[in-house]
Amino acid sequence: MSDVILQAAGLHKSYVMGRTTLDVLKGVSLGVHRGEFVAIMGSSGCGKSTLLHLLGALDVPDRGTVKFDGTDVFGGSNAQRDRLRNRTFGFVFQFYHLLPELNVLENTLIPCMVGHSVAGWLGRRADLRRHATDLLGRLGLGDRLRHRPNELSGGERQRVAIARALANRPQVLLADEPTGNLDAATGCEIMGVLTELNRAGQTVVMVTHDPQVAASAHRIVTLSDGRIRNPKA
Repeated sequence: MSDVILQAAGLHKSYVMGRTTLDVLKGVSLGVHRGEFVAIMGSSGCGKSTLLHLLGALDVPDRGTVKFDGTDVFGGSNAQRDRLRNRTFGFVFQFYHLLPELNVLENTLIPCMVGHSVAGWLGRRADLRRHATDLLGRLGLGDRLRHRPNELSGGERQRVAIARALANRPQVLLADEPTGNLDAATGCEIMGVLTELNRAGQTVVMVTHDPQVAASAHRIVTLSDGRIRNPKA
């Protein structure tokens, strides 16, 4: 079996803005190996986030394919793609996207609740809560389980977002500018978390505009004018 876990081929994506069509991706191909840490770099507006969204099945390409472990991500129904996205990919975003009315533990458990029926959730709730509590403890948030997002620092909020992304034990962690909303010192802490996860075997694909942040990755690829310029760098 190939160690390429995620394979994009010939991805095209455009957006219509009034009378203008903006071609964001122009035939992007990229392979990600199991256990690899890949950083995707490029200037603002070059399509980095668009590519990440396509890799994680958050959006659909105009043309091209994305395969996870040899299976076409966009080859099945919307429901099949939703299940794949929930169980296979974990997402970390720049602005955390935590629900303000939920506490730390409840925010972490959201992907688990979404991925189960009511009966399934009730049957596994105790085990899933233990797993989430353990994740939060390992991320240094064991004493913050009942706190709400407005009671946390920026770094703590991003750690909650990472715990939420890991709640369903994803095979690929996709991070979109995970340090972009943090000061330099806190950003270094978050990169330390991602690096340790990768050392433990987690596949990570990260978008960033910061060369210092990208330096933590095994491989840096550059997106420019809708194309990847150095896919094997």
